[in-house]
Amino acid sequence: MAHAKHTNTMSTDVESRRRRSTESSEPLWDHDPKGRRCSSQCDRLCVAGAYLEIPDTPSPCTSQYFGHYTPKCLSAHRHSLHSRCTDDVWQEASIRTTIRAENEVEAHKLANNYRFGFRKWKSHVTERPIEDRSDVVKELYSDLNYIKHHSGSLVTVGNVIYVLLFGWWISLFYFLVSLLMFCTIAGIPYGKLCLQLSGYFLWPFGKALQKSSSLVRKCCMKFPHCEAIPEVDEIKETSEVKESTPLLCSAPAITTEIPLTTPPPKQTRYWCRLSTYVWLVLGYPLLAVVHFLAIFLSWMLVFTIPVSKMNVRTLSIILLMPPEEVIIRTVKKAQGCETRVLLCCYRAFNWYYYKFTVDGINVFAVNLLPLVIITLVIGYMDKDNYYVSSEAKFATAVSSIIPLSYYIGMGIASISAQSNFAVGAVVNATFGSITEMAFYITALLQGHHAGNKCYAEIVKSALTGTLLGCILFIPGICMIIGGCKHREQQFNSRSAGVSSALLFISIGGVFAPTLFSKAYGNFICEGCNNSPGNTTNPFLCNNCHYDLSENNRPLFLSHIEPLVYTISVLLPAAYLIGLIFTLKTHSHIYDIHISDAHCHVVSDHGAVVHWSRSRAVVVLILATVMMAACADLSTEHIKPIISNSSVSQYFIGVTVLAMVPELPEIVNGIQFALQNNISLSLEVGSCIAVQVCMLQIPLLILFNAFYDVGFVLIFSDLHLWASIFSVILVNYIFMDGKSDYFQGTALVVVYLILLALYFFAPAPLGC
Repeated sequence: MAHAKHTNTMSTDVESRRRRSTESSEPLWDHDPKGRRCSSQCDRLCVAGAYLEIPDTPSPCTSQYFGHYTPKCLSAHRHSLHSRCTDDVWQEASIRTTIRAENEVEAHKLANNYRFGFRKWKSHVTERPIEDRSDVVKELYSDLNYIKHHSGSLVTVGNVIYVLLFGWWISLFYFLVSLLMFCTIAGIPYGKLCLQLSGYFLWPFGKALQKSSSLVRKCCMKFPHCEAIPEVDEIKETSEVKESTPLLCSAPAITTEIPLTTPPPKQTRYWCRLSTYVWLVLGYPLLAVVHFLAIFLSWMLVFTIPVSKMNVRTLSIILLMPPEEVIIRTVKKAQGCETRVLLCCYRAFNWYYYKFTVDGINVFAVNLLPLVIITLVIGYMDKDNYYVSSEAKFATAVSSIIPLSYYIGMGIASISAQSNFAVGAVVNATFGSITEMAFYITALLQGHHAGNKCYAEIVKSALTGTLLGCILFIPGICMIIGGCKHREQQFNSRSAGVSSALLFISIGGVFAPTLFSKAYGNFICEGCNNSPGNTTNPFLCNNCHYDLSENNRPLFLSHIEPLVYTISVLLPAAYLIGLIFTLKTHSHIYDIHISDAHCHVVSDHGAVVHWSRSRAVVVLILATVMMAACADLSTEHIKPIISNSSVSQYFIGVTVLAMVPELPEIVNGIQFALQNNISLSLEVGSCIAVQVCMLQIPLLILFNAFYDVGFVLIFSDLHLWASIFSVILVNYIFMDGKSDYFQGTALVVVYLILLALYFFAPAPLGC
């Protein structure tokens, strides 16, 4: 009787589980390109946004905590909201998407990406559990201490490159050290170890270094019956069975560690041997130098970081162990078990290491940070260019701006994600333009002290180059890369229309003094020649141009200068109105908010941020100071380049000085496009262009008003017509709310044509 009752209970449980699985497996609309499953245990937040850049691709979802009648919520509330599924609800659902985040801080960061005036940031500002990452990412953070299942050949291009770059000389040094240890007699055990390691490092792939005394195996156990669900506490701690796991499939593998029962043989204590001290004095220091060199080179190459990990483990663990405990064996194909060893590597080269981060900082930014220190040392210690030329100092100073721009962007994103939108808007408005402002102000000061007007023209070229790059190149390259992967992408045309309107206002305000000067300025020429008695042929005049600046003092003082000051007030006012419009009164255009009605919201107490607010502020201040120093060095050593270069100074300004500081933004835009989020890719460029016109240029005018450095808001004809044409073209491209690689190609080709114009243009006045 009891047995029958128990059987009925199990049948009821199984049927209820099957019923729940059936209800949760109904097809839903999923806007997540990876189609990840969400359970009640995973800390997911909902952020709803009115964006159409993600295609409506049906995919299963098991979450029942999404609300606001988004496509992910419709099936979850199917029974309770059947009577309310009217046309309005379906229309509202069709224009909304759901953005999921691991915690509330990350949700704020994602929401800030869609807000006007906020820097778009792709990288995470909080730590992500490694268990939730893909297998590719897990491999990046592996310690190379497990024998795992490996399919495919070990003879790959990357492994062959390892032999050519690292393997042969590391193996050679181990062979030489082994000879040295054999000569000492007392170090013969270590000589044997080095001889074995010499062969290992020549080709380490498919081989394992393990400790003979304490081998630990990590085995996988599966439950044989599909209805069987483990209830042991230890198994629950090892592998959590999610509610969304189908019952008619095999249960997940449970891993456990089984130490071997064979007792190790008794040996002399490590520190009581003469050979240990001989090794630590003669052998280990030599190999430490070799491994440090290999670690540095492989780490700087980024894609060979597995080689760096292999050398670190060897130097810190293997070479400090008793030699008789280190065993080298060839790895056989694993039969469902993972064995923990000292070192095991299958690949020396991995393309995905561009995603690798150190404390939330991308590895490229980490590797470029020493370049900043080198730039400051050689720039301020070698004043007379005795050891390093001015051209080299300029190149290092400009290159140092790239990692500093990344650190400033990371600091802005971290502070904005942990603060309200008002604080975030202020931080983005001030520090968001600090990179460009540092260069512009130092260049103007350098030109003022040298009495050279060429620096002011280079600043104007850099301003125009930033506009052209953000309007044409960044959207264009993102459309090309995103279109090659996703064929056609959609974006919110209304939110893009807000940015387009602000661009029209910005360009109109910035170039209004130039148009005014052309309408009322004097057309002058430096010299005109005419032969005697010539009455029919035209005059031959050289360097004819409009007298646009302070040379025509009455026009400049009475009309142009007041117009410039008026515009410098109106443009920031328009920027402020844009903030109020998009963040307050008409926020439904973006419709980004954290759900709290039907969504399963988890508190951010469990979120571990990479940078706290205080740390982000400190990093932001230090990066700003170093940015100003690097900008000062770049403007100080640019004179030989602009004086002796055969390339037009216009071209140097619109390319190197304008686009190098924007490289982190270009990378962010490309990453958004690859994730089928073309809206943010387009907003990256528009946001920078609007800040250049509405914040940076008025700040330069304000600085010139307090300290006259000769900056006049009057641009050349080439700057004027290139900018106006670019804005008209990009607004035409954005009209239909769709993008593909052809439209992106058109923008990039136009950008390259304009660069060709600047390349062959004559030098500006004063240069």
